[in-house]
This record gives sequence, structure tokens and C-alpha cells, in this order.
Amino acid sequence: MQSTDLGNKESGKLWHRKPSPAARDGIIVNIIHSTSDYLPKVLRFLNVAFDSSGDCLIAGDHQGNIYVFDLYGNRFNLVQRTAQACTALAFNLRRKSEFLVALADYSIKCFDTVTKELVSWMRGHESSVFSISVHASGRYAITTSSDTAQLWDLDTFQRKRKLNILQSVGIQKVFFLPLSNTILSCFKDNSIFAWECDTLSCRYQLPAPPESSSILYKVFAVTRDGRILAAGGKSNHLHLWCLEAKQLFRIIQMPTKVRAIRHLEFLPDSFDAGSNQVLGVLSQDGIMRFVNIQTCKLLFEIGSLDEGISSSVISPHGRYIASIMENGSLNIYSVQALTQEINKPPPPLVKVIEDLPKSKLNSGGLKIKVTTGRVQRPAKSRENKIQTRILKQDLAGSFENKENELSDGLNKKRLQVLLKGYGEYPMKYRMFIWRSLLQLPENHTAFSSLEDKGVHVAFLNLQKKYPIKSGKLLRVLQRTLSALAHWSAIFSDTPYLPLLAFPFVKLFQNNQLICFEVVATLIINWCQHWFEYFPNPPINILSMIENVLAFHDKDLLQHFIDHDITSQLYAWPLLETVFSEVLTREEWLKLFDNVFSNHPSFLLMTVVAYNICSRAPLLNCSLKDDFEYFFHHRNNLDISVVIREVYHLMDTTPTDIHPNSMLHVFVALTKGQYPVFNQYPKFIVDYQTQERERIRIDELDYLRERQMVEDMQAEVDQQRVEDEAWYQKQELLRKAEETRRELLLQEEEKMIQQRQRLASVKRELKVKEMHLQDATRRRFLKLQQDQREMELRRLDDEIERKNLIRNQEAVAKEMREDANAFRRKVDLEEHMFHKLIETDQTQNQKTQELIEENLAKAEQACLNADWRIQALHKQRCDDLQRNQCYQEVARLLRENRRKETEVLDAMMGEEAKKWEEAKEKDFHLKSEKKASALADASRKWFLEKEINDALEHAEHLYSKAVPSYPNGQVASSGAPRTSQLDDISEMDSSTCISLNQRRIQWDTMERDLVERVRNLRQRLTVQARNRRQPPHLLATQRA
Repeated sequence: MQSTDLGNKESGKLWHRKPSPAARDGIIVNIIHSTSDYLPKVLRFLNVAFDSSGDCLIAGDHQGNIYVFDLYGNRFNLVQRTAQACTALAFNLRRKSEFLVALADYSIKCFDTVTKELVSWMRGHESSVFSISVHASGRYAITTSSDTAQLWDLDTFQRKRKLNILQSVGIQKVFFLPLSNTILSCFKDNSIFAWECDTLSCRYQLPAPPESSSILYKVFAVTRDGRILAAGGKSNHLHLWCLEAKQLFRIIQMPTKVRAIRHLEFLPDSFDAGSNQVLGVLSQDGIMRFVNIQTCKLLFEIGSLDEGISSSVISPHGRYIASIMENGSLNIYSVQALTQEINKPPPPLVKVIEDLPKSKLNSGGLKIKVTTGRVQRPAKSRENKIQTRILKQDLAGSFENKENELSDGLNKKRLQVLLKGYGEYPMKYRMFIWRSLLQLPENHTAFSSLEDKGVHVAFLNLQKKYPIKSGKLLRVLQRTLSALAHWSAIFSDTPYLPLLAFPFVKLFQNNQLICFEVVATLIINWCQHWFEYFPNPPINILSMIENVLAFHDKDLLQHFIDHDITSQLYAWPLLETVFSEVLTREEWLKLFDNVFSNHPSFLLMTVVAYNICSRAPLLNCSLKDDFEYFFHHRNNLDISVVIREVYHLMDTTPTDIHPNSMLHVFVALTKGQYPVFNQYPKFIVDYQTQERERIRIDELDYLRERQMVEDMQAEVDQQRVEDEAWYQKQELLRKAEETRRELLLQEEEKMIQQRQRLASVKRELKVKEMHLQDATRRRFLKLQQDQREMELRRLDDEIERKNLIRNQEAVAKEMREDANAFRRKVDLEEHMFHKLIETDQTQNQKTQELIEENLAKAEQACLNADWRIQALHKQRCDDLQRNQCYQEVARLLRENRRKETEVLDAMMGEEAKKWEEAKEKDFHLKSEKKASALADASRKWFLEKEINDALEHAEHLYSKAVPSYPNGQVASSGAPRTSQLDDISEMDSSTCISLNQRRIQWDTMERDLVERVRNLRQRLTVQARNRRQPPHLLATQRA
């Protein structure tokens, strides 16, 4: 058993020599992952899963390291580090390089083994995921935890459905049935439901198991065809359900040492069409037992009490079993090695009774008495003698039986009888029989030492001579030939060795050790005396063949002699290619079934038989090329006839010319180390080796000298080329010098002419320069004049702007003074009016007691009428003023639009008109001020007059009213006076309201006046800016 420690390596080989698992345990390799820290520890593997091919598996440990193991390519690779333990693994069946891993954080991730990148991340579980089942199409996957199962779409990695259950009823397992569209859900209450994957509708439910054998199901397994469901739990009973009939059809009781079943797995077989018959049962003792569910027979088991198994997975094709051991390591088992005893071929049906040998041993041999009947005393009478048979044991026969006994329990005689009966060995057991017949030692260490020496120098360019299409086949052939050359030096110089070894390499290309040992055994036994005349063909062997052919078919030999055809043409091509050129694969295998089962002389007799069986076409050949073609190509010949002829020749050939007398019997390769092969003229080989070494040294010297000569020749050639180039350059320089002199003379003449033209051009240029300078000076003077004019205009504009600002400030100041005077006037008028009111109130208070109520009402009506007349008059005045303002604004707008369309020449006249208009407006404003002043004076005069009239009227009323009332009436009229005073107060309040309205109107008029002044100022500013624009801008605007 080989053991591999992954350590800190990210990739490497699983095994360093071809594994040969023993039949007792079947372990191919034991994989351990340990750290290389100061205190090394073993990292336990937790989960393992095979891909769809069955030759590749992934495994994850408790630290999140996920490895891919390629059993076919003998490689392992670290594909991911998840940094947390994985709880379940599964390959994606649609995209072969992707796999799903469930992690300890309840998430599921999809990684790619080639790019080692994260493909998707799926979340949704709230507890640990312990099972991942992938649909046969690879599109869907089911992840199962203790509380839920979720269906995922692996194309989009989106959750499609979720199975929710009661908390009291947990989930045991939810998985897809193989090669079907059905989901099987198994719960902790032993209920099992089948669902349709597309519609998720319930198809059926399995009935409850019988109470007599009721167990709580924990583990489940289904056959590949989806017909049988195996279920087990904490019991040694196994329940087998037929899913088609939906009933329990068998209960299997395991041995008593099995108390609980931890895992179930069916063992696939390529020839059972999916109806798997072998079930692997992992029990609580760590041993996995494989039983036949039909015969209920225990076939084999893996694991032991010391090295228990924690969990196991079987590859889809049933070749490998991957088991995680309780110590955390990973074991890979070979199913073929475990079932080797089961698949042994049956004993032959034909039994052969052999005659006793003619030569018996002397009486000193061993005698055995076999008595029949009951024991009687001896008597004198002949009739009463004890009946006895004396059998003499033949020692030679016993030795022969020992020689015929092969390894693995086979007998050579029985195999020969089977071969004569059927003509060939069964295809399934042919390689096994060949290995037993040839007694191959399988020296792994010795072969590894030969293989480690690398490719022999004689076969480095093998592909040039033998262009084999398959690269793998070429490499195996190259390694096998190199190993033979390292084993014995003669094979490096044997030209026909590739032809001899190629059919065996093609047959055993997957096992190079067996291939090498088969070829070596063939050379030692069936190629005896081939190398005694090296490097010539084996004349002695060819002479044996020719003698046998002369004895059995003299006419054919005479035909060969007549046409100068020697044994090197009709025998040696068949021997050096071991008939691979003239036979098909099936014919060749059938022939070598007989060759390996008989004496080494059988191969030589086969050459003679092939010629005899082909005598008809050979007798018709007369040309040497025809003979060569015949023995190098396939012919229409029945190999069974040839083999029968070989056996006939073996029996009828005389002893003096029979090859048996000159070839020794079969000798197997020694175990441990291969025997020394020196059956060749060593001095020739050594001489050839020395000559080859000498030739190699001479060739190296020749190559070195040739390289030196080539270097010297290259230098000479280079020097000659350089000399020729120098001479050519000198000649070119001389010609170029003459050409340059001629050109110089021509150039001098041209120069004189050009100087004359240049002088005239200079004169013209000077004149032009003077004109240009004059024009430039005039242009510069004009530019200076324009700049000064522009500066003057800028200063004028600045003066105008400052005058405008000063005028605006003066106007604003005047308007502020007018506004202040207006406010003072308004305040004075209000003060006088208030004084009038106060005087009125004072006088009225004196007269209110004397005026009657009706007079007060009339007076109030009169005052109201006066105020209404004044208000209407004021409104009419305001309307007139507003109308005038509107007409003025409209007229100004019309004039502005008209003035904007006028040209620049009328701008100055318009400006004068504007000044005249401003003067008129100023005169109008002054007239308005005078009118306002007159109105103010008239109002003042009116108010003073009213006040005086009111005072006079009050005094008059008072003086008039006092004598008209007696004393008693004056006192009694106190109450009416009070009411009159109330009326007067009401009139005063209404008068105050009217005054407030007038004050608001005056404020509005003042704001309108200020707004008009502001608009006038803006128009003046715009006009001033337009006047300050330069002439070119004005011209642009005019255009």
C-alpha cells in the first residue's frame, strides 16, 4: 500500500510507482494531509465526491482546503481554500469543471477547478447543509438541511422552490432518483414521498413498514435504474423497497455484530443495466460490508476495527471506492482487486486422463496401499487374501506437475487443454493468463531504476524513423525501448527492436512495467540465440527453420532456392516483427495465446507453418519484390489453419532437426532484480560501442573543425566582401569626385549668374523696402492719430459721463429737497388741520350742549357731502394726471421706437430735441410746482378761513344760544348735549379717516413721481452710453 502526504504542496503525483493493490485490502493509495509546523497535525478530510467520469474526485478537509485527485492522470491539485469546513460536496454534471460545496456558514458556493475562481454564491439555509443532489441533466440541484430542502436552478443559480416542514418532523434526506425526473423526500417519521420535479406535485407515498420490523430510517440508497430503494437505521435490518410496485419486498438481516447502519451505497456494474445487485453497508464498527441483495451473500468488506471508515463514496463506473477513515485520512480502493477472488474463471469442464509414463522407476519407489472393504485377517487360502491395489507414484510426473503449476492457482496443462479446445483464451482473462504463463515478477523497484535513467540516447529521435500518430503510444514505446537499452547494451544497437516490441507496447500501453517484462521474457525465451551473430541476422535460428522447411516441404524450399530467396527474406521478417505485419490484432492475439503456452520453439515452427500454408501463392511468385511484399503485408490466410499446422509440425518433426533440442525450456524473469542478459558477442557490441564512441568523438572533432573552417571561411568571405566593397567604394568615390568637380564648375557659373540676378533683386527689394517703410510710417502715424482721437473721445465720454452723473446727482438732490419740502408741507398742513380739528372740538364741546340733534345730523350730512365732493374731485384729478402720464409714456415709447430707427447723423439733433424737451419738462415741472404752491396756499387760506369761520360761527352760536335758554332749561338740557357731543366725536373720527386716505394717496403719488424720475435717469444713462461708443461700433450698428 502506497501512502501520499499532501503537506503544503498545491500539486503533485498521487503515487510514484504504478500501484498494485492486494486482494486482501484492495487499497490503491492512502492520502494524508498533515501540516509542516513545529508541531505537525493531521488535517481531517470531511467529504468526498466523484465526477461523472469516475476517474476524478474532490475532497475537502476541516480547514476548507479542497483538492482534486485525478486517478487516471496520477495528479492532485489544490483548487480552493474556503477558510471554513465544508459540509457537503457535489460535481456539476453539466459543466464538468464546476463543483458545489456547502460551507459551515450555511452557504453554498460554486467553484471552477480549472480557473479556480468563484462562479456563484447561494444563500438561503438557516442550518448546516449535509446533502447536495444534482439532477441527471445537471440543470437542477437539491440542498438539504435539517429544517428545509431547497431546489436550485444551476443555470442561473437562483432558488426555484423551497420545502418547508414542521419543526417536529425533521428531514432525513431529499434527493433526485437517478435517470428520472422524480424527487424522493425522506422524513424522520419514516414517511417517504415522491414528487414530480417540474410541477412539484406528489406522485406517490410509500406505505409504512410492518410493525414487526419497524425501524427509524437514517440512511438511504437507490439503484442506478431507480427501481429499488434501500433504507436502514439503528438496527441490523435492511429494508428493500420496490419503487415501481411501491411496496416492501425484502428485509435483509445483517450479522449480529452490526447494530446500526451508518451509510448505504450501491456498487455499479457495467453489465447489470443499472439494476445494481451489490450493496455496500457501513456499520457502526467502521467496516463496510458488500452483500448481494439477491443471494444475501457477503462478498467482501473493507475497513477494520483498528482502521474504521467514517464515510464512503463509490465511483459511477464502479472501479474505485473513496473512503474517509476515522483518523481523517483518505483511502482509495480498487474494486477489481477486491473482487478478484469472486471473478475467478470457473474450472475447466474438460478433464484429461493421462497414460502412465513408459519409463517406470525401480522398486525402490514409494508404494501406497489402498484397501477396500472391511479389514480381514490374512489366511492361507488365495481366495481369502485381502484385496489390495498398489499404486506407484511417478516422481517424474510429480515434478512435471510442479512445473505445470503456475501462480494464482492456474495449471499450464489445463490451460493448454482449454486452448486446444477453444483455439484461444477468453478476452476477459487473456492478460491475466499471459501474466501467469510468463510468470512475471513485477519488479517495481528495478523497473523504476531503469525508467529513472530517462530516454536512451539511441531512441531520442525515434519519432523520425517511426512517425506514430498517438503521442502517448510513442512515449510508452520510447520508454520501454530505453528501459531495454539500459538493461542490456545490445538493445541500443538492435535495429528491429521497435518492430519487435511495438505490438506488446500497444497492448500494454497503460501498464509499462508489464509491457517491459513481457518483452524481456519474450527476448530471453523465444529469442534465444538471436544475438550470437549480431549485428547479422541469427543464421543458426534461420538454419533451424530452413532444415524444418526442407524436411516438410522440399518443393517450396527448392522454389525459394531457384529464385534466390533466402531465409532472411521468407523467415526473418516474420520473426523480427513477431508476425504483427502479416496478422490482424485478433489473429495475432490468438497466435500468441499458443506461443506463450508452448515451448519457445513454437515460434520458429510458426514461421515454417506460415510458409507451408502459403505455398500456393508463394509458388506463383517469381520476383523478389513480390516475395518481399508478401512477407511484409497481410495475406488471406486462416490463422487457425496455421496453428494446427504448427502443432502438426511440433509432433512430426524428427528430433535431430527439431528446435526443441537446441532451445532450452522456458525460464521466467527473476524476482527482485532482472537477470543479466549477455547472450551476444560482447566483443562486437563493445567494439561497436567503442567504434560508436570513437565515431562520436571523431564526429565532434569533425564538427568542431568544420565549425572552425566555416568560421574561417566566413571570415575570409567577409574580408573578401569587405575588400570588394572597399574597392567599389573607392571607385565610386573617384567617380563621385570627378562628378563633383564638374558640378562645381557648373555651380560656379550658375553662382555668377545668380549673383547678378541677386544684385538686381536686392535693388528691387531695397526700393520695395523703402516704399514699405514709408507706408508703414504713414500707417503708424495714422494709427497714432486714431489712438489720440480715440483717447480724446474717451475723455469726452468720461467728461459727459461725469457731467451726467453730476446732473443726475443734482436732479436727485433737488428731488430729495422737493420731497422733503413736500413732506414738511404735508406735516404742516396736517398740523394745521389737527389744530383746526382740536379748535373745532374745543369750540364744539362748548356749543354741543346747545345744538339740537337734528342740526348735528344735518351738519354731519353736509360735511359728508363736502368730503365726497372733494374725494370725487381728487379722483378726477388723479384720473386726469394718470391719463396724461399714460399719454406721455405712449408718446415717449413711440418717439423712442422712431428714434431707434434713425441714423447716426440725426442722433445729435435728437439729442438737442431731448435737451429742449427736458427744459420744457423742467418748465412744466416748475409750473406744476407753482400750481402746487398756489394750491397749497389756497388750501392753507381755505383752512385758515374755515378755522376763522368756525371760530366766529361758534362764538356767534354761543353768544346767540346762551341768552335764549333759562337756567332751568340749561340744566335740563344736559342729556341732549351729551348725545350731540357723541355725534361730533363720530364726525371727528370720520374726518380722521378721510385725512388718512388722503395721506395714503399723497404717498402713492410720491412713489409714482420717484419711479418716473428713476426711469428718466435710466434713459439718460443709455443715451449717454450710446454717444460714448467708438465710430467703428456705430458703423457696425448702422450696417
